[in-house]
Amino acid sequence: MPELPEIAALALFLRERAVGRVVMSVDVAEISALKTFSPQPAELVGRRVSGVCRHGKWIDVTTAAAADCAPLHLVVHLARAGWLRWHDHVPETPVRLGRSPLALRVRFDDGSGFSLTEAGTRRRLAVHVVTSPQQVPAIATLGVEPLSPGFTVELLGELLAARRQQVKGLLRNQGTIAGIGNAYSDEILHAARLSPFTPTTSFDPARTAELYGAIVGVLREAVEAAAGRPADDLKDAKRRNLRVHCRTGLPCRGWDGIPCGDIVHEVAFADSSLQYCPTCQTGGHPLADRRRSRLLR
Repeated sequence: MPELPEIAALALFLRERAVGRVVMSVDVAEISALKTFSPQPAELVGRRVSGVCRHGKWIDVTTAAAADCAPLHLVVHLARAGWLRWHDHVPETPVRLGRSPLALRVRFDDGSGFSLTEAGTRRRLAVHVVTSPQQVPAIATLGVEPLSPGFTVELLGELLAARRQQVKGLLRNQGTIAGIGNAYSDEILHAARLSPFTPTTSFDPARTAELYGAIVGVLREAVEAAAGRPADDLKDAKRRNLRVHCRTGLPCRGWDGIPCGDIVHEVAFADSSLQYCPTCQTGGHPLADRRRSRLLR
């Protein structure tokens, strides 16, 4: 799933190419992706793109208001298997419902545009056309942006103490901290040398400060690595830079960039998995995998 660094890079990529362009057509290819019925996507036609920004894992394309109308926002969540593909020249082939991974296609006045696609059979990509992004419930309930001035070590301490849960769950909760998903929570916990199952109520000030530094450091590094890359390169760039996520069975690159000599382990769940290094994170003790045991150390 694209997370904060990739969504930030996609928003920047789109902003550099789409701002100032007039929307000439919006074609919906997957009805299930469209989560709103009014305003309709066709109402974006004729409007000029005035901005592109990010809310957590959401991309927000703002179109300038007509003389007697409010601005309209095309707000997109790519879910696990969605992606944004840029076209210098939008394909001329007609958009057909349910015939391909294509979910939505936008064309601008210079012939350029972008497509939203989703691989696989699970259709979770979401498109909203709204007059304010706050009309999207998942945006209205987002937690603090982890790279914003409002995210401080003191606030993190309050969030950790608010209720007892596993630290990985807190990092992935969009209502607590916006933009972090499965991949970067693994990377953050590896950098902080923490077990993903550490109880949030066990954090003292020193451990909280270490986690805070890991959150900000990992995300800033990933944002800087992704910024300026073409949309088609972002997925591969992300994979190359990961130290534990999706590296099960491979040598650990070390929380500090120095290989520790261990290999990356995995804990699998029904529809997801996490990766970690026993040497770096759990005192050398592998965590029990729910495929073989109900107990997690």
